[in-house]
Amino acid sequence: MAVETHGTGTLPQIKGVKDVPYDELFVSGHRTCQGCESALVMRHMVKAAGPRTIVLGSTGCMYVANTTYYTTPWVVPWMHTQLGASGSAALGTAAGLKVLMRKGKIKDEKINVIAFCGDGGGADMGIGAISATLTHKDYNCLVLLYDNESYANTDIQLSSQTPYGAVTTFSPSGTKKRLMHTRWKKNVPGMLAAGHPESRYIAAGCAAYAVDLMNKIRKALELGGPTFVHTLDPCPKGWDYHPQYSQELGHLAVECGIWPLYEVIDGVCNLTGPTRQIAEGRKKRKPVYEYLKRQGRFAHFADEDVEHFQHEVDKMWTEWLIPGVIPFTIAAKDQTILKIDKSALHEQKTA
Repeated sequence: MAVETHGTGTLPQIKGVKDVPYDELFVSGHRTCQGCESALVMRHMVKAAGPRTIVLGSTGCMYVANTTYYTTPWVVPWMHTQLGASGSAALGTAAGLKVLMRKGKIKDEKINVIAFCGDGGGADMGIGAISATLTHKDYNCLVLLYDNESYANTDIQLSSQTPYGAVTTFSPSGTKKRLMHTRWKKNVPGMLAAGHPESRYIAAGCAAYAVDLMNKIRKALELGGPTFVHTLDPCPKGWDYHPQYSQELGHLAVECGIWPLYEVIDGVCNLTGPTRQIAEGRKKRKPVYEYLKRQGRFAHFADEDVEHFQHEVDKMWTEWLIPGVIPFTIAAKDQTILKIDKSALHEQKTA
């Protein structure tokens, strides 16, 4: 039996599906596409946060689809903000609440502030505002970036989160040039974790692993200060697959090692879910072809493209200090690359 939550107490970690809160705070009334994983992220996000939450949404799929024809699925208070302003809106709302409570205008209680943004509004246009927000450690707010790997709201244009080689309306495959997009995906949570060491919580999640994601939302809100969570959201329209496979593609992204699940708590990185099992040798990574072949946006890939994609993912797991988090190696004076002994680092850390 599910557990019903009320009030503003602490948000305990969810041990399993039976402990998931019963309350639905993101309900019918939205106009998302069939199989929209971002809508599931919204549901999990506010379910984990509880009723004493203010939601702020920047322009994008989850704003437009959630505010059509004077209807909304949000049961909690919500507000729209501009495309690149999720960080600013989160910080301003948290600061405003703090002032009102200090002046006795409203009850002094815990009110969760969550601002969400897409990869266009967060990883691209809004990255400066998010970075600025993470420097203001006196204010409690969470910025959640839902990542469907394109500007999906305006017909699937290329973003910094679009994976290598994928077809978008701005990167079509042609007879003269098979791959129009040859940049690797920007590592936003890793970049923010490295650049903002005072932020107490930064994480990468996926709605396909619901309990893992909800626990990350709760940790971010409980630890306090400005925090950040980045989710990978399969998109049937943009990725060109049947809507019934959204959850399966979320699982494959993690199981193939393309999207690692992790959290950085007070400067310490913890791998979670299948990512941790892979890193510990308890689970074998699946080949990236299992993920790529299920999506029309990669239908133009030749064998060499699949091999390159696999090579880059393998390199992330074998050469990076932490898979998916820190893409750096250390060069000696003679420019040779020093191999990092992970076991030695672990021994030093635990000593």
